[in-house]
Amino acid sequence: MLITFVALYLVVTIGIGLIAARRVHNSKDFLVAGRSLPLYMNVATVFATWFGAETVLSVSATFAKDGLGGIPGDPFGAAVCLVIAALLFARLFYRMNLLTIGDFYKQRYGKLVEVMTSVAITLSYLGWTSAQMTALGLVIHVLSGGAIELNHAIVLGGGVVLIYTIFGGMWSVAFTDLFQTVVIVIGLTLVAVLVGDLAGGPAKVIAQASAEGKFNFFPEDAKGWWVMAGAFFAFAFGSVPQQDVFQRMTSAKNEQTAVRGTILGGLIYFCFAFVPIFIAYAALVAYPELAALFADEDARVIQRILPDLVLGKMPMWAQIMFFGALLSAILSTASGALLAPTAIFTENVLRPFVPHMGDRQFLLTLRIILVTFTAGALLFALNSKSTMYEMVQNAYNVTLAGAFVPLLAGAYWKRASTQGALLSIVFGIGCWLGASVVAPEALVPPNLVGLFASAIGMLLGSLAPQVLHNQGSSIEMALRHAQHPAHHPHHAGSHATHHRAPGPRH
Repeated sequence: MLITFVALYLVVTIGIGLIAARRVHNSKDFLVAGRSLPLYMNVATVFATWFGAETVLSVSATFAKDGLGGIPGDPFGAAVCLVIAALLFARLFYRMNLLTIGDFYKQRYGKLVEVMTSVAITLSYLGWTSAQMTALGLVIHVLSGGAIELNHAIVLGGGVVLIYTIFGGMWSVAFTDLFQTVVIVIGLTLVAVLVGDLAGGPAKVIAQASAEGKFNFFPEDAKGWWVMAGAFFAFAFGSVPQQDVFQRMTSAKNEQTAVRGTILGGLIYFCFAFVPIFIAYAALVAYPELAALFADEDARVIQRILPDLVLGKMPMWAQIMFFGALLSAILSTASGALLAPTAIFTENVLRPFVPHMGDRQFLLTLRIILVTFTAGALLFALNSKSTMYEMVQNAYNVTLAGAFVPLLAGAYWKRASTQGALLSIVFGIGCWLGASVVAPEALVPPNLVGLFASAIGMLLGSLAPQVLHNQGSSIEMALRHAQHPAHHPHHAGSHATHHRAPGPRH
């Protein structure tokens, strides 16, 4: 019965996505849903995209093993990222009338920086997307009783996400996210109540967690502080220059909705992330034998705590609710994680070399790149041995070292220049990779070495004599161009004005 329900659920999800695809008439609809999402849909897309497989399976299991000190990145850093993005960048991005976050780097620094940062952002999605593919395959494999081999299940799951995303783009993502958010909240809440009762009640679970030191967030030594900082900043700062965050802000119907939706989605995400954490620890209280999973040499095995509990100990209705919620979390995140790199690679890496691409050709190219990126993510998923939490954190290290500083400086420092941005990218990614190879266990984590080097590169490159001519424009000029594009037909970023959304109403 359970596998029948799962199959039916996947069919319903695909159906919703295909119905939503009828709203796609051009590339703007495909990428930012026509910039028309109301607040409740905007909140749902933010929440559902961030509440993924790693939140349900990996973060919860990591807490059960290491406590709050083991999860500074997610949910703490992830929630901070959304608040930072909303307060510092949502209004700016919306007013600049951009199609992708790569367009910001293009307008501010020119084409070379646009391409370099866009490649870094695109590559960062491999880990995140692969984590969702791995989780979806794991669910299908487990529910089939092993009849579907794990690698085959991963490919099958990737195909399901691809089908509804390739036709409807952001419209399909928005409608399926709304449906999946409802399933996540109802399903996990009911399972939490049931597991809490089996463990002797929430008070007993919380008391035991406190007694075992699971609420000790702050490290006891300098090394621990640096490790925690590295994990926190990877999510809090490295997640900001991401296309999925940008898309959710700029898909809103107005800039006020963009700010409110992102903050509300982030706060709801932070609060609800503790539900699967509670379930996982309550499971250990009720069934201590599950702790044996921590002893396995394969780090991914601890992610089986909740699936093993639900399948082995829960009634059928609880199994249906849990796996419905889990599938919702995976599918909603996976679809957004496929669409985001597709958008930025097509618009900001490929398009600069094919500047006269028409909108229909652009839309076709988007779908071709979507299929290609899905294949790449599947290949990565089939060969990775990391936990989902580790895969996601490693993904954000790329943008932490190579894209965050140019974004922040470009938005708020008038002297930030093309030369500064280039040095920032080269110093940041170069030092991060170098430290990862030479001294991966040093006191300062490699990703923070990359962040510090990126900031130094921006300062030195922007304040030194400008050997490289500045190819971008100021924020003030970019905003004027966005609001009066007809008077500035040749400004940076105008190559795509025929498919951009109209400017916000004032």
